[in-house]
Parts: sequence; structure tokens; C-alpha cells
Amino acid sequence: MPEGDTVYRTARYLDEALTGGTLTVSDFRVPQHATADLRGLPVHGTVPRGKHLLTRVGEYSVHTHLGMDGLWQTGRPGQRWRRPGYLARVILATETAEAIAFDLKITALIPTVREDDVVGHLGPDLLGPDWDPQEAVRRLSVDPDRNLGLALLDQTNLAGIGNVYRSEVLFLFGIHPHAPVSRARDLERLVTRSQQLLHANRDRTERTTTGDTAPGRRTWVYGRRRGAPCLRCGTPIRREEFEARPVYWCPSCQPQQ
Repeated sequence: MPEGDTVYRTARYLDEALTGGTLTVSDFRVPQHATADLRGLPVHGTVPRGKHLLTRVGEYSVHTHLGMDGLWQTGRPGQRWRRPGYLARVILATETAEAIAFDLKITALIPTVREDDVVGHLGPDLLGPDWDPQEAVRRLSVDPDRNLGLALLDQTNLAGIGNVYRSEVLFLFGIHPHAPVSRARDLERLVTRSQQLLHANRDRTERTTTGDTAPGRRTWVYGRRRGAPCLRCGTPIRREEFEARPVYWCPSCQPQQ
């Protein structure tokens, strides 16, 4: 599932493939930008911002968001695509490299000077130069009665956490998934640990929050089947749908108080 660490790596791959080149292919397969043509323009780079990507071409920025299932594939022109062509939303290529975006949540083309219009509302980026744990805590603390897990997913509070890290951080701090923000005794330590987890995984192809990269042991609770033993205490893991997303927790390590 794409989260801040995945987006960070994707930006790096796009940089390595396209930055410094001139576009020879510019194909937007979405109605609002179907006639856009960036051919002949230089690629200046790709900037990650939380879960958003901004690929700067000439005086424009290709704004993309991977959503739940999105993917940017990079490689040499003529490569075999990893997904069917009908799922492609953007194709950008230079003489030496090609990048194809599939299943995007957002596909937009904006003037680079207007980037703040689409990402200016975001909170501090856990993997960005603007990371500020005190500001993240301030934003989270505005509504102490709000569900903490939902507050962590709110990108206006801090940008980059998704459902995986939400579940894992709550486990590490022994907080039940339905607990309010006020239940966290040290919010700054919690957001700092969140940042450390994303930072540790930003260069890994196999994400781990346990430090173990063996299959079935990479996460404490997220993605594990209901009833599987907790890796810490052996209690069966629980899973439920909450606000249209699955939440995982250990009832012993994360008691409902």
C-alpha cells in the first residue's frame, strides 16, 4: 500500500529516470488533460509531498497521487508494462527513459507556481525538509476527543502516514484503535517514532516495522490474519472495518480502557 515511504522512493525513481532530460513523449490519458503536450520541455525533477508527487516539467508540474493502488513504473523506452495499458494515466518519456503511471487517484497538470494550491493544506511532511514534530503535535491536539487513528491519517495534521503505519504506531504505543487523541501520553514521542519508521523504510523495497524482514514477521499487527498470534504476547490479533479501512490490533497489548 503506498504511504509516505513508497512515495519518497517513487520520486527518487522518477528523478533517476527523467530529470535532466527533455520529453519526447507526453501522453495524458485523462479527459481533462488529454490534449496537453509537454514534448520538448525539460524535466527539472520530482518532489514528494506526503502522499503527493510533483513532477516539474518546463513551467508545469504533473501532480499525481497514488491512492490505494497507484504505481509509477520507470525504465527504458519500449519496456514491457507491468499493468494493462487501459490502466495507464500518464506516460512521460525522454530518449533514454520512460515513466508510466497506473491507477492514479489524482492526475493533474498545473503551473509550478500554483503547487501550493494542491499541497499547501498538508501538515508537516514526515520525510520532508519541513518536518516539525511540534507543529504536528499542535495540529493533532486541536481536537483531543477525536479518534487518534483517524487524526493520524488526516494529512492536514501530518503528511505521509497511511493505514499501515497508523495500525503499527498504535500497537507500539499500546493504544487501542478507538482511543481519542487525549489517550496518548506523549504525542511528540509518538509522531517522532512515526517519522523514524517511515525514514527507516524509505529506501527499502520490503517495508518492516518490526526490524524483521522475514515473510509474516514484517509488521506487528497490520495485514496479519484475524486470529494470528501477536508477535509480542501471543494473543490472537483482531481486525475490523472502521471508517471504510481495516484496523488491526492486539487486545492484550492495546487494551480498551
